Amino acid sequence: MDAEGLPYNRRSHTYNSRLAQELAKCADSKPGFEKIHDALYKAYFVEGRNIGDKQVLLDIAKSVGLPVEEARLVLENRTFKDAVDADWQKARRYAITGVPSFVAGGSKVVGAQPYEVLAHQLRAAGAEQR
Repeated sequence: MDAEGLPYNRRSHTYNSRLAQELAKCADSKPGFEKIHDALYKAYFVEGRNIGDKQVLLDIAKSVGLPVEEARLVLENRTFKDAVDADWQKARRYAITGVPSFVAGGSKVVGAQPYEVLAHQLRAAGAEQR
């Protein structure tokens, strides 16, 4: 984290991120709202906020411009539960046990890695360098 200049503070608690994953999946379905990932990262890893708390998630949604009432309905109705379940099933198929994980061409890299490691993985999977 330090080497990449990413802000990070010590956490005193670990919170259930399931609802945050569902809200992020919703945001991913809307162009322009991918910034929710950075906002969730900051809330959890920098500010130590409980991203399992619905009000915290609604505040985060509002901070990135996601309509709060829509976010509330997503969280209450668990609209993206099945989509997140499918992501979890896919992760189990790849035997992913840590975050972040990168899968390309059948190979897996787990954990934060230097750019060169990820570039090598992509080239080995057949990606062409730009």
